[in-house]
Amino acid sequence: MALNGPVKMIVVDLDDTLLQTDKTVSSYTYAVFSHIRKLGIKLVYATARGTSASRMIPNELFDGFVRHNGAKVHWQERLIYQRGIHPESYVPFLKKLSEYGLKVAAEIDELHYANFDVWEKWDNIGGCVITDYTNIEGVADKLYAFVEAPGQLDLIQSSLPLKTHLKLARDMLAMVMHEEAQKSLGVKALANAMGIGRENILGFGDDLNDIDLLHYCGTSVAMGNALEDVKAAADHIAGTNNEDGIARWLKEHLL
Repeated sequence: MALNGPVKMIVVDLDDTLLQTDKTVSSYTYAVFSHIRKLGIKLVYATARGTSASRMIPNELFDGFVRHNGAKVHWQERLIYQRGIHPESYVPFLKKLSEYGLKVAAEIDELHYANFDVWEKWDNIGGCVITDYTNIEGVADKLYAFVEAPGQLDLIQSSLPLKTHLKLARDMLAMVMHEEAQKSLGVKALANAMGIGRENILGFGDDLNDIDLLHYCGTSVAMGNALEDVKAAADHIAGTNNEDGIARWLKEHLL
């Protein structure tokens, strides 16, 4: 099977792609990734997560990372790309959704400013501040809301602040970012910094917020556990995240 170009960068999503269901990475995958780096191929992760990603997999394994769906991009520990949402845009939006009973939050400097206890949903995040958004300041990397009832997604879409866009994850988590905060644009910023063309990028993903990334990469691979729309967007299909799908695909087709 031919790749669409020589691979100089590999980009992986984390949850349900690189990470197994229990949020771990196998020793086999670590070994394959170590081999990849010895070949001089750059490794990058692109995730909806913020710094909570570092609690699951060491930054040292990667040459760069795209966080918050592209709102923040780091290369060699330097922030090289950032697109956030200002409070004059997100405060009215979150207050409106709160009035309709939605669980919402804004991620600002790795703190979750929420109208509910975020730790009831996830135990692997940073700090949480319960708020009614009356006195919130700071640029948000990402906003999110849980879609738990009919009509809520339509409400979110019709209320979006200007110059933002919506990504819906498979668990019905609606994520709102700046219109230029996208995984594809974050990877483009990294590739430009490293002098790598898109035809030399190999990307892996599983969820709807990975589709723009897969479209950008020269060669794209969907996980075996990916949503059908994601599989349709990819050039190839790997095994599942619980089968070391990325590592075994790389071993078969690249190493």
